[in-house]
Amino acid sequence: MGRFVDSWRSHLLVTFSGNGEGRPQWVDRIELGDDVGFFGPGSAAWAVHGGMATMVAGIRALLMQTLHPGAMAGVHDWSRYKEDPLGRLSGTIQWLVTVTFGDTALAENESSRVGRFHDRVTGTYRDAQGIERPYAAGDPDLLAWVHIVFTDAFLQSHTIWGGPIPGGADGYVCEWAKAGELVGVRNPPRSRLELQRQLDAFRDAGILKSDERVAEAVRFIRNPPLRPAMMPFYRVMFAGAVASIPREYRDLLGVRRSMLPVVWGTGAVLGLVRFLLGRSSTSEDAARARIARLGAAA
Repeated sequence: MGRFVDSWRSHLLVTFSGNGEGRPQWVDRIELGDDVGFFGPGSAAWAVHGGMATMVAGIRALLMQTLHPGAMAGVHDWSRYKEDPLGRLSGTIQWLVTVTFGDTALAENESSRVGRFHDRVTGTYRDAQGIERPYAAGDPDLLAWVHIVFTDAFLQSHTIWGGPIPGGADGYVCEWAKAGELVGVRNPPRSRLELQRQLDAFRDAGILKSDERVAEAVRFIRNPPLRPAMMPFYRVMFAGAVASIPREYRDLLGVRRSMLPVVWGTGAVLGLVRFLLGRSSTSEDAARARIARLGAAA
């Protein structure tokens, strides 16, 4: 049993950090720096992104992102998610964690790195009306969509499976607007109501679309190349993510809410992961060490 737990823990660490010890090289840079960062201890961002519900939030965000045909075209044309899904996941986690826990200079540099990658992601796609349109990953419309569904996914997942948020939902949305600005989002939402309005605006404008590309991406997200021993737990979290999505978006995605108690089951899986990995992450520990060093020097 102990060997199984150790193996499962090791694979979790590799999956979510790219390193078997749970501390990839870029975490070392979080411990360096000259200030607290954009957020800091006691912030809504630390509370939400330091919780286990982020695992479900990532699944939900990926599902929702596929519904914008421009965003889906960028993933289809440029992403290597099929050949290296864990590498893409690790890259996204690196940006999220660095902006959340790093100092301001590191967060800005990491966001610039993401922006440079976006500069080359261009192409064309057919919109929901069948009209061919150009796209670029840096388009304000696409940046806004990705930021909105990301923020919504992490907020809703933490609301269901996490604890209290300092400042509440409005506090988190307002804080995380800074991350959107760092990658070029114009007028990111700064309250829960504004977040919902911006999300609904995409739906009401007839921008969102379901097609074979979306169906293919959903199939991949449903069955990623994880170890067989992890798949039953992942499928519970996938079902939990689907259950957390409003019905109108589930219908577009072509997924149904399970009749089983998957919300409760997802909470149980997250509790198991917390037991295996511990309550604090190496990135949060590194940030606290940096802040303690700065406090001692002051």
